[in-house]
Amino acid sequence: MENENKPYKILAVDDDTRIRLLLTTVLESRGYTVVTAENGQDGLTAFKREKPHLVILDIMMPVMDGLTCAREIRAVSSCPVMMLTAKGEEYDQVEGFDTGADDYVVKPFAPMVLISRIEALLRRAYGGQNGKKLYGALSLLPEGREVSVGGESIDLSRKEYDLLTYLIDNHHISLSRDQILEAVWGYDYLGSENTVDTHINRLRNKLKSAGDYIATVRGFGYKFDPKE
Repeated sequence: MENENKPYKILAVDDDTRIRLLLTTVLESRGYTVVTAENGQDGLTAFKREKPHLVILDIMMPVMDGLTCAREIRAVSSCPVMMLTAKGEEYDQVEGFDTGADDYVVKPFAPMVLISRIEALLRRAYGGQNGKKLYGALSLLPEGREVSVGGESIDLSRKEYDLLTYLIDNHHISLSRDQILEAVWGYDYLGSENTVDTHINRLRNKLKSAGDYIATVRGFGYKFDPKE
């Protein structure tokens, strides 16, 4: 993935300043954008704000521990989560996976081994070296914000694209209109939930046959449910 990973943003959450610095140095040397936080609560806030492609979480942290943070993230997103901790007992690892974590790395770790594990997670989550995502007839290339259906290029506005990628990043998860509004339009947006409905309708129309991949959750919101 070298030279092709620059679009990826990684959130590293650890209360140890030295670990945060090490992760930042190693990941930025590979071209990743890195955001850090020093406890689970700050990490959760950063996750909602930054919308990273992958999260690295320590377990033992003040304010909110990594397991709780992982559960909160997994409740609203399928973003890859890697647990990074000094706790290496089998029970701890099982508990980490039970929260929805995708991988578990024990400290101390070899930086290049960590990089390999991270890149394997990104390949699984985002569909290969070029980051292309394929869902039935729908294809996305995040680096160029390109969308096509059945090979035909689809012209989306910035908000329509952001809405589509948010739904895709949380595929099969039912998202409320409030969640969508907050994630795509921001905390301080003064519009109503009707904004979400309007953009969903436009997006479905533009996606043609793939518009059916966006399912309505009656009385709640929407979810991306591709016909795979």
